[in-house]
Amino acid sequence: MSHASNDVLATAAAWREAGELVALATVTETWGSSPRPAGSQLAVTKSGRMAGSVSGGCIEGAVAEVAMKTIETGVPQLLDFGITDERAWEVGLACGGKLKVFVEKLA
Repeated sequence: MSHASNDVLATAAAWREAGELVALATVTETWGSSPRPAGSQLAVTKSGRMAGSVSGGCIEGAVAEVAMKTIETGVPQLLDFGITDERAWEVGLACGGKLKVFVEKLA
């Protein structure tokens, strides 16, 4: 686990200790082009605070939305994002990629 991951976990733990409701998103798998490696994490609070990163761009926003729902429901989710090499050019990317992100509420 990298130093950056430890910082996200420490931040999430501090938020929990302060009484915040927190969800943690973790990249579990990548293939092809992915801005963040497996193990990258994003912590999200019910009040909207965020620390870390799992991807950037629209994926990061989608993960944050799911994190908010996970905080409310307590139900963990495994998210699957991807784009083929063929479609990548259509949206301005050099190549395709895929990543899976696990989102869970911290107890």
